[in-house]
Amino acid sequence: MNVEQADPHDLAVLRAAFSVDDGRSALGWEAVRAFEAEHRVVLPEPYRTFVAEITDGSYSGPPDYGLVGLAELPDDWGDGRPERDMSRPFPLTSPWLWEEDDEEPSEESGRTKDGVFDHGSLVLGTDGCGMYWHLIVTGPHRGHVWFISGEGATPFGAAFGFTTADPGFAGWVSHWAAGKPWFDAA
Repeated sequence: MNVEQADPHDLAVLRAAFSVDDGRSALGWEAVRAFEAEHRVVLPEPYRTFVAEITDGSYSGPPDYGLVGLAELPDDWGDGRPERDMSRPFPLTSPWLWEEDDEEPSEESGRTKDGVFDHGSLVLGTDGCGMYWHLIVTGPHRGHVWFISGEGATPFGAAFGFTTADPGFAGWVSHWAAGKPWFDAA
C-alpha cells in the first residue's frame, strides 16, 4: 500500500467503482491543497487523487449511507462533540474494544475514545447507529481505513483479520464494489 504516490491500478479500481455519475463532482487539485493546508495534513493516496480527480463522495456508498465529501461529516455525527484535529496522530495501531478494556485510558497515552474518533482521521461515512468508517491521515496507520463505533475501533484489511480485503482506501472500495460483507473472514 503506497500512500505517497497513487498507483494506476488503484485509480482504475476507483474509477470503475464510481463510474456512475450521481451528481458529486471531483474537487480539483486547488481545493484539495487548500483543505490540506487548512487542516495541516497531506491526504494519503489514492484517496487524495480520488477526491481531486474522480469524485468528492458518492450517495450510493460505500458505506451504507454514502461516502461523504472531504469536508463533510455524516448526518448522524451529532452536535456538541469535541473539535476534530486531523493533524494530531491517530492514537491506535491495533484494534481496541473499550467495552472489554479494564484499563482506564489516559490523555497522556493518546488512547482516549475522543482521540480515536477525532484525531488523525477523516470520516468517510456511516453505516448508521454510530458506526463510522475513518481514513487515517496522520500517524503510523496513515492510509488505512478503520471501523469505529461506540464499542471500539478496528483496522480494515486482511492483515488485521475480520476480512479478506486489501488494506487502505482502494481495498475498502474494491471490497464494497464486489458486494462483499465488510467482515467476511472465517
